[in-house]
Amino acid sequence: MSELQFRHEATVVAGIRPNRWDLVAFPLIIGLIAIAGIGAHETWKPLAELKEPVVSLDPSYLPEYALRTVLRMLAAMVGSLLFTFIYATIAAKSRRAEKLLIPILDILQSVPILGYISFTVTFFLALFPGMILGAEFAVIFAVFTSQAWNMTFSFYQSLRTVPRDLEEASRNFQLSPWRKFWKLEVPFAMPGLIWNMMMSASGGWFFVVAAEAITVGDKTITLPGIGAYLARALDE
Repeated sequence: MSELQFRHEATVVAGIRPNRWDLVAFPLIIGLIAIAGIGAHETWKPLAELKEPVVSLDPSYLPEYALRTVLRMLAAMVGSLLFTFIYATIAAKSRRAEKLLIPILDILQSVPILGYISFTVTFFLALFPGMILGAEFAVIFAVFTSQAWNMTFSFYQSLRTVPRDLEEASRNFQLSPWRKFWKLEVPFAMPGLIWNMMMSASGGWFFVVAAEAITVGDKTITLPGIGAYLARALDE
């Protein structure tokens, strides 16, 4: 074996060995996976297990409530991103679809966020009857409606304003539509998209209080979380 090959293999082995940052990241990743698994398991329980009082004002419960709310916010943000990439891309790439999709998006954006709760709660509770999962989906969708519309508009405008020289460069490099999307269009739209994601995340917190306490007819379903904690604190 030559000295050059030996040095190359030594460098590769050194790169594989865990360093101090790996020792910090590994427990965090395992912890996040465990937390997500526990949260997913809780959502499959029946609604009857939500015994009163669902939310305690004891501050020792705040870390658990915060974790539950953050997981819901994260799920809503992931759903908003998927919706943004699909909806905005179709609207930007197809003139015919644009004439229909953009007015619909404008109408959806004008509807008050709490107005969605009135009919989506019934839908999700009927979709998963007697289960906490239906109420969780209703909360996540309510937060989703506070995040998705402006993110979609931002991404759509970015796709429509990609500079011509970059478009020409992508054609010269013979990028496929899939590679062009991830190599050119998404990076070009990223500054505006990240800004709107930040604004959407902050806006979503305003509606968590209303979303985590769901009223269906004369019955109120309360899910443990920061929003429900604040709602009960205000009532007290």
